[in-house]
Amino acid sequence: MLRISVIESRVERRLVLEGKLIAPWVAELRTAWKAVNGKIEERTLVVDLENVTAMSQEGENALLELMSEGAKFRGSGVLTKHVIQQLRRRSKRNENGAMHAADSRVRDEEGQE
Repeated sequence: MLRISVIESRVERRLVLEGKLIAPWVAELRTAWKAVNGKIEERTLVVDLENVTAMSQEGENALLELMSEGAKFRGSGVLTKHVIQQLRRRSKRNENGAMHAADSRVRDEEGQE
């Protein structure tokens, strides 16, 4: 089971996750993200992973999507910090790969190899 709470403040909107971030709860996270992200205004969106007890690869992929859309993460514990660090690395690789792909498309359109 996964519990998702939303905590509002003037500077941030926090999604607090508690429980297991596994299927089918990953879909619930995406739904909650879409609901709060549209109303974010100038605030920072923070995903609090402090009370997540288990996470599947699908859960990690969902967090990677949120990270690429600008979410910040909070968590404690060795495992949670490790997961966040790995997601940041994957996010940077994805950004660099997208930039290289865009550069390749531009060269292709110009007729250069």
